[in-house]
Amino acid sequence: MSEVPTVGRALAGCGLVPLDAQVLLAHVLGRDRAWLAAHATDVLPREAADAFFGLAKRRRDGEPIAYLTGIREFWGLPLTVSPAVLIPRPETEALVELALARLPPDRELAILDLGTGSGAIAIAFAHERPRARVVATDRSAEALAIARDNAQRLELANVEFLRSDWYDGVPATRFDLIAANPPYVDPEDAHLAAGDVRFEPRASLVPSGDGLAALRTIVGGACAHLVPGGTLVVEHGYDQAAAVRALFAQAGFVEIAAARDLAGLLRVAAGRAPV
Repeated sequence: MSEVPTVGRALAGCGLVPLDAQVLLAHVLGRDRAWLAAHATDVLPREAADAFFGLAKRRRDGEPIAYLTGIREFWGLPLTVSPAVLIPRPETEALVELALARLPPDRELAILDLGTGSGAIAIAFAHERPRARVVATDRSAEALAIARDNAQRLELANVEFLRSDWYDGVPATRFDLIAANPPYVDPEDAHLAAGDVRFEPRASLVPSGDGLAALRTIVGGACAHLVPGGTLVVEHGYDQAAAVRALFAQAGFVEIAAARDLAGLLRVAAGRAPV
């Protein structure tokens, strides 16, 4: 726009749905959305207007809001994200909720988070179970740097980050709980060509092999790293519940349970290692 607009006109003329527009302008101005509503007739500074319309164009071209702002909230905690990590999603909070139900709050625990990415799952556990020792791994050094920064910024001293490809490099100890949100999208899945996932790291979405390849490795190796009666909990695809349950059974897990996402789809599986 040639003329510097007001807050209200910028929101209305940027070509975005209202929520996206408000989030981006609030980010540029360092304000919240309530402030925007109360200052709709304020004239935007030229620099802020240019920055906002630049971000709006990138959003219209498909870039995720989380990457444009650099922040995504997960489990009520603000996490830094970048295109080096998967964007934390509400579906994964079902994994955290199911896991916490199996983690007593009143004793010391050892927890392993495989493929931590931004650190979302590990940080949620560390925040909710301050007596736990959480080990979070990823094979990406860039992802680990982001996750470590998130933990430090949130002042969580009970989580450590290690570079590891699934169980390779994991400490020779036994854990009370192992959690993972691994890549599980089949490489031929049409969803990979649409939406935010086009901009996310493919290695965090698609395993080497079919959609169950990483899950086979994680489920198959879990009992060797769990205490007797320990818990494994994983996120999986919307159409993989039966196959993942079979993997748990084949690996000897008992008390196999499942959790649904907000759409009512089975997206999380958990089981106990034999005693």
